[in-house]
Amino acid sequence: MLDHTEPLRAGPSPSRRRAAQVSAVLRSSPSRLAILVFLVLVFVFTSLFMTPWAAADGRPTHFSDALFTAASVVCVTGLATVDMATHWSVFGKVVIVVGTQIGAVGVLTFASILGLVVTRRLGLRAKLMAAGDSNPLRTHHGAVPEGQAVRLGEVGTLLATVAVSTLTIEIAVGLLLLPSVLVAGYPFWTAVGDAFYYAAMAFTNTGFSPNAEGLTPFANDYWFLSLIMVAVVAGSIGFPVIRTITKQFRTPRRWSLHVKLTLVTSAVLLVVGAVVYTGLEASNRATLGEAGAGHTAFQALFFSTMTRSGGFATIDVEQMHGASLLVTDMLMFIGGGSASTAGGIKVTTLAVLFLAAVAEARGRRSMEAFGRRIPSDVLRVAVAVVLWGATIVAVATITLLQITRDSLDRVLFEVISAFATCGLSSGISAELPEAGKYVLAATMFLGRVGTVTIAAALAASQARQLFRRPEERPIVG
Repeated sequence: MLDHTEPLRAGPSPSRRRAAQVSAVLRSSPSRLAILVFLVLVFVFTSLFMTPWAAADGRPTHFSDALFTAASVVCVTGLATVDMATHWSVFGKVVIVVGTQIGAVGVLTFASILGLVVTRRLGLRAKLMAAGDSNPLRTHHGAVPEGQAVRLGEVGTLLATVAVSTLTIEIAVGLLLLPSVLVAGYPFWTAVGDAFYYAAMAFTNTGFSPNAEGLTPFANDYWFLSLIMVAVVAGSIGFPVIRTITKQFRTPRRWSLHVKLTLVTSAVLLVVGAVVYTGLEASNRATLGEAGAGHTAFQALFFSTMTRSGGFATIDVEQMHGASLLVTDMLMFIGGGSASTAGGIKVTTLAVLFLAAVAEARGRRSMEAFGRRIPSDVLRVAVAVVLWGATIVAVATITLLQITRDSLDRVLFEVISAFATCGLSSGISAELPEAGKYVLAATMFLGRVGTVTIAAALAASQARQLFRRPEERPIVG
């Protein structure tokens, strides 16, 4: 009797099944892909910083310092546990510049740029990745019907703008900075390297300095400091804003609501910050008190600009009054523009919350600005961003207070600087024990990846709710 039973086919191996499951998760959630890519990138750069070639003395850097530096570089923060000017070799400084470029542009956008260069075209998936990186609402809610700063069909143009604007601005600023560095007395090739290093650190809003003196040699060089401010502002307003300004410079009425809110809110914060710092620090001889009125106003404007996420400073932050530190905390927490090299909750988030408060005070059901209505889901995302950000800052602050036993104002300042990827320091980072370095590195990571990305990844926002519960209004206020 013949046996017609077919042999059982072996199913996919466990490793292939796991790979397929991971791939399916990543395709269904770009936010999780962003987190994974940033994590991998941080550990890759940690490995590079631990090599003997990265250190100036030829010895391997301790893991905690290498990890902290990698997180600070990839997250374009600017905080450091070692002397960034003297600890790293030429190879190490090249790794720092490359890491800040990747971190500033955004890993997903950077990957899409490489794909565009190689294939000269973008697939749908690549466009969705880049659109999500430039517009957090896409990551959180998918396709958005409202007019946005970047539409899906414009992603290829945006990527070209990102690449061209980054190279153009950094090269132009580096060339313009070179005379000031030469006048400061540095040898020619050292001056060339320092000038372009400063340009890259300013545009990426990182704030690292190539020399141990920082900006001290240029504290009275208004040309040098003005160029640094221009580069920081250009990096902090966001690539969609840069693209709109370059394409529609003569027709501001056609600018999108996002562009107008970003520019107006940023300008108001810069001016208000400068005025407040002038008033608070004019009597402080350790910071601005010994300078003339014009110099004090300029330095106050410079420091206000750096709180956008720039990270450079011409004054000793540790000598500032407590009130000034608190104002700096608030400005750093706000940060710069969306889809920019800056961190924080973003200026448009603050603008949306302000417009919501104005609409509520006037008894209006919807938020309006510049003749446009802002949908309610944008307000919900803005509230979520602020709450997630405040929670991260609170948890990190409590943890560091327990570890360091330091004062609240110094710890809170350092934590907000890490979360907002600003880089201004109260001096704590260099004194942190190993556990504190890990806490602050995690804070930088969470701040750079973005609170919207974290929320979308953890809450699985793609799920639909097919029913509505009965409505009931709690008492608020």
